[in-house]
Amino acid sequence: MANHPIISALTSIGTLTSRPAAFLVLLAYAALWLVFDRESLNWHGAATLFTWAMTLFIQRAEHRDTQAIHAKLDEMLRSNSSASNITRIDDEEPEEIEKRRNRKQQGD
Repeated sequence: MANHPIISALTSIGTLTSRPAAFLVLLAYAALWLVFDRESLNWHGAATLFTWAMTLFIQRAEHRDTQAIHAKLDEMLRSNSSASNITRIDDEEPEEIEKRRNRKQQGD
């Protein structure tokens, strides 16, 4: 299931929305909305754009925090030679990581 194309696509989309280019897409969308349908860009439209922007800000902050945690864990794993068997876990899908964690917790 880890190699299912939809799951991989969703993971990729989540990563892409944390990039600065996602904010450019939002700005382009807002500009096109303003140019082609100015009448519908009212308070509801502005709320939609602000909601989208806040979602991107939250996604960006979560991605930054996750990357910082990964960097710290990577450094700890490099200093502990007995932990080398889990260094490739970043390549797995979230569902597979959860399954691995559940198996380890049940084994303890």
